[in-house]
Amino acid sequence: MTRVLVVEDDQALGTGLVYALRREGFCIQLAASLAEAQDALQSGVYPDLLLLDVLLPDGSGHTLCQAVRQGGFGPDLKPLPVIFLTACDNEAQIVMGLNGGGDDYLTKPFGMRELVARINAVLRRRAAAGPADGSGVVETGPIRLDSLRHSVCLAGRDVSLTATEFRLLHFLMRHPEQILSRSQLLEALWDEREEYVDDNTLSVHIRHLREKLEDDPARPERILTVRGVGYRLATPGRGD
Repeated sequence: MTRVLVVEDDQALGTGLVYALRREGFCIQLAASLAEAQDALQSGVYPDLLLLDVLLPDGSGHTLCQAVRQGGFGPDLKPLPVIFLTACDNEAQIVMGLNGGGDDYLTKPFGMRELVARINAVLRRRAAAGPADGSGVVETGPIRLDSLRHSVCLAGRDVSLTATEFRLLHFLMRHPEQILSRSQLLEALWDEREEYVDDNTLSVHIRHLREKLEDDPARPERILTVRGVGYRLATPGRGD
């Protein structure tokens, strides 16, 4: 059974979420503050997904998400899927949540069917991403990447990529359909320490990947731009 940690200080909403999500078959734990959420994450009983309110009485949900991503609760929780819940729908807040490591962002008020659909979508994407270390073969539509052989195939045809292009594609394929900010992509590329990659260079690498992987690079259907945020690797059958 999928375990979801709900962090929500509004008692009525929290109770409603627990009731509705349990009816959908989820195992739910409710925390009403940042401190309670931290205790839950340190209990040794790890959730499969974190449903996180942004404004909490003792701090920000963004802070908790960043601590998870930085390994503050142990390496096993670093890839924990996080969906933010907030009453604020301005672009700056959404970008902040995504830059801080959130997988999705849902604005209050929201319908329960939409919430369940988003939870299931995030869990599917994380399952498709494979192990946290990204080793082995990853496939998205006609693209097949083998990190052990350092090879990429498009519909059975070998594609030659530079080391940086390979790392960038690998990171995108480990997070299919997830909106990845430019900051997240830059951080992933910097981890290798092989060459300096700045914001302008990232744009160039994205363009080169499109030239090698898109049928029409001027009208990309796989590596999509999310204006004001970053990029998303589209998967087949979603009507993109």
